[in-house]
Amino acid sequence: MKTVLVSLILSSFLVLNFLGFVEGHKQSDTRLNALESLIYNNAEATVKLDSTALRQLIQLSRTDKPRVSFSVYVKSKDLIIRIGNTAIYDGILTNDGNGYDVRTGVFTCPVAGTYMFVVDCLSHKPAWIDIVKNKTVVGSVHIATANDGPSYQQLSRTVIVKARKGDHVKVVGGWKSGYVHKGNYSGFSGTLLY
Repeated sequence: MKTVLVSLILSSFLVLNFLGFVEGHKQSDTRLNALESLIYNNAEATVKLDSTALRQLIQLSRTDKPRVSFSVYVKSKDLIIRIGNTAIYDGILTNDGNGYDVRTGVFTCPVAGTYMFVVDCLSHKPAWIDIVKNKTVVGSVHIATANDGPSYQQLSRTVIVKARKGDHVKVVGGWKSGYVHKGNYSGFSGTLLY
């Protein structure tokens, strides 16, 4: 029992220590050091976790990091994305943090951090689609111009980028006008990683 408790507490400490390192908060580091002392001082004997230490552990495990994510798709009609135009995905599956604007098709980063964005495309026409952060293309998907018939091609692109609060990310038609089929087959999503 003692070994299990020590292992559980040390595992929790390592995870929390990593979170404290990632978050970079001095206050968390101070509390982690106090908790570390509590754990190591009790490691030789029976581990007793008093209510104050338990509250500290629970409090440290909570993060104040905002939840930011969105997932949108083509809902109402087939989407034709012209060169330089922003794709407007009108179906919303999730929009935690309200960063995606269904009227403009633009995601505005509500907080600074590292984000992951994914664009999916299903088309039976040629298409070139870019993921654009502010005015810089950070990823592209392409369906060849030879594909102009009844068969569909599905493709996807994932990018991970650092962004500041207020940066804009959107899907834009590339050098060739793009045709994107409606439904859950084509979409745009993103999430704040850390």
